[in-house]
Amino acid sequence: MKIIGFPRKEQGTGASRRLRIAGQTPGIVYGGTAAPVNIALDHNALYHALKKETFHASILDLEIEGKVEQVLLRDFQVHAFKQLVLHVDFQRVDASQKLHTKVPLHFVNAEVSPAVKLSSGIISHVQSDLDIQCLPKNLPEFIEVDLANLQVGQSVHLADLKLPVGVTAVSQENLTIATASVPAGQVSAEGEAAAGDAEAK
Repeated sequence: MKIIGFPRKEQGTGASRRLRIAGQTPGIVYGGTAAPVNIALDHNALYHALKKETFHASILDLEIEGKVEQVLLRDFQVHAFKQLVLHVDFQRVDASQKLHTKVPLHFVNAEVSPAVKLSSGIISHVQSDLDIQCLPKNLPEFIEVDLANLQVGQSVHLADLKLPVGVTAVSQENLTIATASVPAGQVSAEGEAAAGDAEAK
């Protein structure tokens, strides 16, 4: 994805407020060997980009005055109740340096899993993203979690995931990624039915 930034000379609360009134969002680019640069971005373009998952987990091409550099979205602040992006931070990417970032998890095949198909179970997503390390060229947009073989009472753990080549998980723990269980109401209904059968006998 490509984004356009503009150099921002003025700083401070008043300058940022004027930028926002003019339909722009203040931001900063830092990292690498170059000095941090204060920038401004078109607010509407940024607001819509932030709604896309790939914007949060992909290397972006940031163009400032005709010069393009690769960056990662590192942080952003939004207004408590207005549809307003207050500030955004980007970090420069060095092709030879490993990144430490989060990527989203995509859960697939839940509907064909024994937990859902045979037991009418509910699958809970314990994690929605994963902390990873990799070189920029290996950065995945997402990591797939295959639930096809999940049974009721079982869980999918970090060790069960097939991470892309060159990608390692940051966590040293075998995190729980998803679990399958039978709904509480269904369990009690089955228990009452079993008790009723026992009494009938």
